[in-house]
Amino acid sequence: MSSPAASLLSANARWAEATDPALFERCAKGQSPKVLWIGCSDSRTPESVVTGANPGDIFVHRNIANQFHPHDDSALSVLAFAVDVVGVEHVVVAGHTQCGGALACLQAAQSTPTPSPATDTPLGRWLAPLTKLVTTLVLASIPAASHLVTVVEENVKRQVKNVCDASDVPKKQVWVHGWVYDVASGRIRDLGVSRGPST
Repeated sequence: MSSPAASLLSANARWAEATDPALFERCAKGQSPKVLWIGCSDSRTPESVVTGANPGDIFVHRNIANQFHPHDDSALSVLAFAVDVVGVEHVVVAGHTQCGGALACLQAAQSTPTPSPATDTPLGRWLAPLTKLVTTLVLASIPAASHLVTVVEENVKRQVKNVCDASDVPKKQVWVHGWVYDVASGRIRDLGVSRGPST
């Protein structure tokens, strides 16, 4: 019985054999993607697959709940490298429905008597800003079934703002977009919060 890891290696060999060698030749010469994708680590949201992109088309940074923390050197270095070195012109912050990180923050914010995102753990510390954001949302006026989607959307909007507030981005000709991928339909929805160099 083959392991999941061994199955991935076998699938890679079949894919490489079936793919046009010209793609690998282009990739070997370097990369010049025009899009940076800041997405969630969720296994159901592979950016190249859901956008029909090829290797070399999208520069990627993924983490739990598609966060862009202002003091996260990992995210900041990816952004700086993408814009200054790779030549990215569009940054997409992509959330998704059924996000486990967003759900954890929603549950923590709704807990009583005090929201407790377990900030003594790495995951809790990572999600603490999102939990804090959730506590500011007025969710009582919308159906409970829509709470998680609202959290996902508001999270994307906040991360778009965080990217735009990063020191290097306003000086460059870069557009920042906020999208949500619907896991149940496979469709991406633009939240209409795109911000360009002059906005």
